[in-house]
Amino acid sequence: MKTQIIEELGQGGILLPTLVAEGLAANDRIKVRMSALQAAAHHAREPDRPASDLSVESQTAGIAPAAIATLISGAHMVGQDRVAAPNLAKLMKEIQDDAGAMIRAVVAGAPDEGRKVTTRLDTIRGAGLLDATSEIELARIARLTGVTDSTGDSLHRMVMDLHKKLNVLAASCSEEVLDGAHVFGLHGEDRSAVEAFMKGLNQTRGLKFNHPGLDTMATRSGGRLLIQNDIGTTDAHVVVIAVKKHAVTVTYTDVHLARADFFISLFDGFEATWSGLDRHTAAGLGEDNSFYLVTGQFQAKHAADRNEFLAAVGAALVFLIDWNKARKLLRTWVAKDDAARILEWAARHRIGHRGFLELGGNELLGSAVRNAAPSRIGFGERLDQALGRSAAIDFLKAALRASTEALLAGRSVRTVRDQIEADLVRHLDRVDGALLAAVLRQVGLAHDLVTAIARHIAALRTGQPADGRLLAGRCAAIEQKADRIALESRNEVDRLDARPVIGQLIGRAEEAIDELEQAAFVASLLPARTDPALLASLAELCAVAATGAETAANGVAAAIDVPEGRRIDSEDALAAVTRLIDAEHAADTKERATTTLVFRGGYDVATSLSVLELARAMERATDRFAAFGHLLRRHIMIDLAA
Repeated sequence: MKTQIIEELGQGGILLPTLVAEGLAANDRIKVRMSALQAAAHHAREPDRPASDLSVESQTAGIAPAAIATLISGAHMVGQDRVAAPNLAKLMKEIQDDAGAMIRAVVAGAPDEGRKVTTRLDTIRGAGLLDATSEIELARIARLTGVTDSTGDSLHRMVMDLHKKLNVLAASCSEEVLDGAHVFGLHGEDRSAVEAFMKGLNQTRGLKFNHPGLDTMATRSGGRLLIQNDIGTTDAHVVVIAVKKHAVTVTYTDVHLARADFFISLFDGFEATWSGLDRHTAAGLGEDNSFYLVTGQFQAKHAADRNEFLAAVGAALVFLIDWNKARKLLRTWVAKDDAARILEWAARHRIGHRGFLELGGNELLGSAVRNAAPSRIGFGERLDQALGRSAAIDFLKAALRASTEALLAGRSVRTVRDQIEADLVRHLDRVDGALLAAVLRQVGLAHDLVTAIARHIAALRTGQPADGRLLAGRCAAIEQKADRIALESRNEVDRLDARPVIGQLIGRAEEAIDELEQAAFVASLLPARTDPALLASLAELCAVAATGAETAANGVAAAIDVPEGRRIDSEDALAAVTRLIDAEHAADTKERATTTLVFRGGYDVATSLSVLELARAMERATDRFAAFGHLLRRHIMIDLAA
């Protein structure tokens, strides 16, 4: 490789790898120095605020931190528009030197482009923007550090352009490609670190699909290994990794604060320390001309631990591409924090979000809603409102997984759409299941009422104390609780636009409870010395009603599982419907038997009326359970036909 480069570039080009390495190192230094210039201006304008700390960035770039700290903390205003700072003139000269080092590398590798950028630097110098003075105008700092300037070229823009050209040169003159990374000037001990980083990167690289990015370069400069990855296409989105023996320093910049936080969160399994997310400004970057810089440090005990961390950093980078785009999309369907959590889950499970975006993202979800649930989820309605928070998160996770797996396997978009639509239907069915669970609670309360009445009658039969007031009060409280459940459930049925039959089931259960509460009230009025024959007949009627309540509960429980495709549950649910009808017929028989006893027994009015009213209320409750069974059958048949 070296021979080929020398042949192409000629004798003078033999130093190109070294010049490029020096230029890249100068790029690191000049960015820190421009940040220091900005920080000095900020501190001069607002001296009461803590000065920015660039010590970690300075050390990573090979600059003495003390000099930078002294310059920033000592900055002060001179008049209205000028800043004075210790060693300012020296800093300005060093900035010129760094720019010169970058230009020398470009001139050596691309003479024509090098001459053009030399002219740009001469113009900047000619305007007095780089004069080595002890004072500097705020306007001059803005022109130097801004990315765009309507009045002329910018040093920052020139440095960014030089950096891009150096990256191209580094790739073109690399001594070799090591596991996909363009590398040059490496020492023997550097190779395992680069290989570890690329191992992680290559494990997840495919998850970017057709998006550009993730090109990697590595070189040795200033006694350390430097690994740089361009991530995506955004100017201010870059990661630089410095490795010195077992110590790793990660410098990461991003225009999105939330994405920077996300990046840091992916390494919570390592004992790395991260600097605060410092905000920097540069015209032309981000929505408000700002970007964030974070520095992480990891001190490993062994090379194996260091390489494990490097592999984790490499594997994480693909999940940064289009992260904010994916977050904004998901925020239209769930809450902001939940959108971020879904993306973090996708990264940790090596699923990512690029496949989801590649297949249409928002349109993929919109199509599922239009085709699978047009009447259940309104236009603009969030999924967490229609499905509930937990179900919505699970559905979106499944959508991301399905998209990624389909693209990796080469399946069609139509297949993914069908899979996501089917999953949405399943989640909506689970919403129906949750509503049926509320119906099950109602039926359980109905059973409690029957049990309370049966115990009261049993006490009367055995001559034990039977407190009618206690029975009536307890059963009234149960009925009120059931009313609250019915009200809340109806509201959920309306909000979720659930099947009308579920609302009807709620109504039938409520009617049965009302009849049983009335029966409990009448039972509380039974004379203490009611004929044992009448009490025995009422006890038999209670047993039938209890069977009806138990059967209804079993039927609902089985119906909840029918959408999951369990045939045995559909059979159990339909069998319960038959048993409910049988219970209603048995109750009719028992009620008539009780009525016959009353009319033939010549009892007093109080006994006769209380027994007849109690028997009729119990029989009406079983009628409601039978009607409940017919509705349950309709609900089950809808699921089986789906």
